[in-house]
Amino acid sequence: MDRQYYVYILTNQICSVLYVGVTNDLIKRVYEHKKKMVDGFTKKYNIDKLVYYEEYSDIIEAITREKQIKAGRRKMKIALIDSLNPEWEDLYDGL
Repeated sequence: MDRQYYVYILTNQICSVLYVGVTNDLIKRVYEHKKKMVDGFTKKYNIDKLVYYEEYSDIIEAITREKQIKAGRRKMKIALIDSLNPEWEDLYDGL
């Protein structure tokens, strides 16, 4: 069975803060963020809106991509989100 890995970007309801993460279970991980089950940055800043994600079959590729996105400027992250989700809708319900 092939395992899937996801690099994702979350934001808060007013889209003022961005968070980049990686997981092997996107639905579960975003649910944890939405229910404030994850202590730290996302809980502190009320970040629970999934606005972007990419899928990978290799964990090394996913982690490399996560680091690449994290290292980029905010402008690059916004352009990435805009390219696939220009309305910045919460993609969680469509998973």
